[in-house]
Amino acid sequence: MVTLYRVQLQTLILLFFLVHLSKPVCVDVGSDTEAVIGKAKKLTCISCMQREEVKAKTFVKWFYKPKGNQSEKTLIYHYDNANPTDVDGAFKGRLAWNGSQDLQDVSIWILNVTETDSGIYECHISREFDFGYFTPSVTVTKNITLEVKEKASEDTTAIYSQIMMYVLLVFLTFWLLVEMVYCYRKISKSDEQTQDTATNYLAIPSEQKDNPAAPVTE
Repeated sequence: MVTLYRVQLQTLILLFFLVHLSKPVCVDVGSDTEAVIGKAKKLTCISCMQREEVKAKTFVKWFYKPKGNQSEKTLIYHYDNANPTDVDGAFKGRLAWNGSQDLQDVSIWILNVTETDSGIYECHISREFDFGYFTPSVTVTKNITLEVKEKASEDTTAIYSQIMMYVLLVFLTFWLLVEMVYCYRKISKSDEQTQDTATNYLAIPSEQKDNPAAPVTE
């Protein structure tokens, strides 16, 4: 029983160190393209760095092309020298920075979405890498076509995902309960065997303990 507790304790300690030492992984995912009038909308823009240990200066610019007039491109937001700033115009006061500290995620929020916010949003990410005397640069551009609606449409994929998540949680809970009952019964049985052995030993007369039977010889 002591050994079982020791194994459980070592497992918990190992899991703690694994969680503590683990680092977040950058995943380049696309942005949702549907917004609802009067609500906030996140424009997701992620550009993962191949080598995170390399120092780099990151500059971000967001442009907007209105629906039906894609030739007109307007600067609406920029991030420079750790200073996020929204530009004067229709989006002034309605944009908020939502990027990560390492600037691999340079997303922004549109607050209080209006019907005229439909269109194409361009996310420009420029990085200058520092290799001592060599400072190369790279620019990444991502487009997000946003459609504004009065009501949010039902996402069947999200509904199915939630159902599967609940089913999985119920299954895992039931499996954990079965494992706990099994371990409890196994430990109880081991304790009973140990107690029976001790009881049988105590039931033997002291004379037999001190004088064991001599071997029979012909």
